[in-house]
Amino acid sequence: MSDEEQEPKPKKPRVAKAAESGDPAAPKPRARKAATPKTERIASGSGRSSVQAVTEDPAPRAETRRVLSVAIGVLLIDQLLKYYVIHILKLDRVREVDVFYPWLNLRMAWNQGVNFGLFASDVEVMRWVLVAVAVAVCVWVWIWLRNTVHSAFAQISAGLLIGGALGNVIDRMTYGAVADFLNMSLPSWQNPYSFNVADIAIFAGAVGLFLQPPLRRERSETAGEAETKPAAKTSAKAAAKSAGNSATAAGAKPVGKSTSSRSKADDKTRDGAGK
Repeated sequence: MSDEEQEPKPKKPRVAKAAESGDPAAPKPRARKAATPKTERIASGSGRSSVQAVTEDPAPRAETRRVLSVAIGVLLIDQLLKYYVIHILKLDRVREVDVFYPWLNLRMAWNQGVNFGLFASDVEVMRWVLVAVAVAVCVWVWIWLRNTVHSAFAQISAGLLIGGALGNVIDRMTYGAVADFLNMSLPSWQNPYSFNVADIAIFAGAVGLFLQPPLRRERSETAGEAETKPAAKTSAKAAAKSAGNSATAAGAKPVGKSTSSRSKADDKTRDGAGK
């Protein structure tokens, strides 16, 4: 040996040697688990359970976007027109402007009640009661849409109703009354009432919801049926496979008998050749 000290070679761990030797009893190194999508076990009708990936239904998101888009659009148009009429045209001072007389006119009117001046009152409490009722109606329509499946027509109608109701709520909170400025009359008849864009949206939305087709089942039932369909298909395939295996097992011949018969035939052939 040389005087220089030789560095000892690093020893391989026993686990690695055992793995290289092919020993099945040797512990194998742990492998990192790959990220798997979230799954859910669903019981089938045959008693077995099938595992399938759970994905979020994009339908509620699309419906929510449609309703919100219509409601926000109605609210913006209503408030912009009211701002233009009140603060730029000064219609609250001028009172009347003929646009296409007598078909379309601007007639300023402050409505402290609902349509056609119903429930109008100077009492401050009544103002906030009407605000609370309008907000409650909007919340109820929103929850109703979220819990059931509706057509695009019903969603647009609900957006019109919600946007119009919120537009009048902003008027009551800002001015203390709803700003009505649109008037439509006939040559032989002068309409004494005025309205606004929010009133048109509320009326159209309410009529649309009333005339919509019959409601379909609740969203939870629809989602449940959609989840059970893949499970039913899986159970049907498993049943067909098991039936095929049983039929194959019933039609198969015993291997031992066929082998013995072949050996006897070979012995007879050899005896005949020897003779």
